[in-house]
Amino acid sequence: MNILLVYPSYPETFWSFKHALKFVSKKAAYPPLGLLTVASMLPAEWKKKLVDMNIDSLKDADIAWADYVFLSAMGVQQQSARDVIRQCNQLHTRIVAGGPLFTTSHEKFEGVDHFVLGEAEALMADLVADLEKGKAQPVYRSEERPAIQKSPGPAWDLIDIRKYASLTIQYSRGCPFDCEFCDIVLLNGHVPRTKDIRQLIGEMETIYHLGWRSSLFVVDDNFIGNKKKLKAEVLPAIIDWMKERNYPFTLFTQASIGLADDEELMRLMVDAGFDRVFIGIETPNEASLGECGKHQNANRDLAASVRTLQNHGFEVQGGFIVGFDSDPQNIFERQINFIQQTGIVTAMVGLLNAPPGTRLYKRLKKENRLVGEASGDNTDFSVNFAPRMGRESLISGYRRVLTAIYAPRQYYARIGTLLKEHRPVVHKRGSLKRSQLEALLKSVWYLGIKEKGQIYYWRLVTSTLLKRPRSFPLAITLAIYGYHFRKQGERYTKGSLA
Repeated sequence: MNILLVYPSYPETFWSFKHALKFVSKKAAYPPLGLLTVASMLPAEWKKKLVDMNIDSLKDADIAWADYVFLSAMGVQQQSARDVIRQCNQLHTRIVAGGPLFTTSHEKFEGVDHFVLGEAEALMADLVADLEKGKAQPVYRSEERPAIQKSPGPAWDLIDIRKYASLTIQYSRGCPFDCEFCDIVLLNGHVPRTKDIRQLIGEMETIYHLGWRSSLFVVDDNFIGNKKKLKAEVLPAIIDWMKERNYPFTLFTQASIGLADDEELMRLMVDAGFDRVFIGIETPNEASLGECGKHQNANRDLAASVRTLQNHGFEVQGGFIVGFDSDPQNIFERQINFIQQTGIVTAMVGLLNAPPGTRLYKRLKKENRLVGEASGDNTDFSVNFAPRMGRESLISGYRRVLTAIYAPRQYYARIGTLLKEHRPVVHKRGSLKRSQLEALLKSVWYLGIKEKGQIYYWRLVTSTLLKRPRSFPLAITLAIYGYHFRKQGERYTKGSLA
């Protein structure tokens, strides 16, 4: 059987890093880990191809070759997913669709022959058996939370890893928290399920033997969901493995703010090679945190927690949301001030939306406040509910936030604030890679000569080389990110972020 696995394209967003990727000659930030894992669940004798539409175009010839197209997508990819469905329908090729987008809203999609709703490990055996018999069902659904020790390693041979900025790996699924706006618990449950340490190390070893020597994103929704196992088994094993191979990867992940409360866990993660962590901070407004059930962030000094993480060697990336019912009129200025004061350079600020099936969606539906479906992109100025402060006030304030935090003066100031607090841990000293040299030279051209605000770039370069030379690679990386954020911000705000 011929199987074509298709990953739809992402729209251009802050998360796409489109404008930054050209500095390192990459096509996409991350590979489609879910589809690569599903490919490994299919019979070895089946022929498989994978088209990542963020890398390559989807050709009619590829669709015509396939007996089935396996399509997986997240909410933000829904428009591209619809285009894929239409193209396959025109060529009369049958479609199997799964993943987060279809699991939460499959009823909104026509033209799909077979839906896989839930985690693949619980459903693929039945699907494969029925496909082989020619008797596949319209819907395969499971609420089971399978042990992910059953999950095979990704089929890396289906892609060209050189086209990606970072590779990806998964250690756990599920999050112990239940934020009102989040659909993670719908998809993966409350109880974190983890892989066996030998399984995880085996996947890292495979990536190592592929020749990869760059960043590795641990994609878990909350990496520290099971702290006890991390500290006792997982991180010590990763530390030993990384030391034996002279730290071939830099690691980054997503975690809750409680990481800052655990000295041992922070030390072990840094020793294992983690140098970045994304934290869902959401808002500095206590009432809004209570409203959305983000209790893990409430009743604490969030700024102090960020500084603690920076002091231990983490670059803290932050997610922020505006549009809560409890947000005061000055929430936009408060968000700007918090982001500037804490030196969270990669600050992803989005508008509150209600994904299907979440507690927020159900509450707003009950209150008769839903006005459409979420686009999946919380930065595109679409809001699928009637906000308490009024839509015009919310959008106007959101534009002010984007204009302020991504403008060169404010953005470079945050890099300076971060570098003052950041205590980088350098595990090895190597020569400058070709990709790093290429990125540096392009940054000189685009940021130091061509773009407005060159003075801030050159101040950063000189001060970092003189005062914090160990932080120079990070400083240049963040300057490049800033170029992307400004380009994307100008696209959203329809004006120059001078």
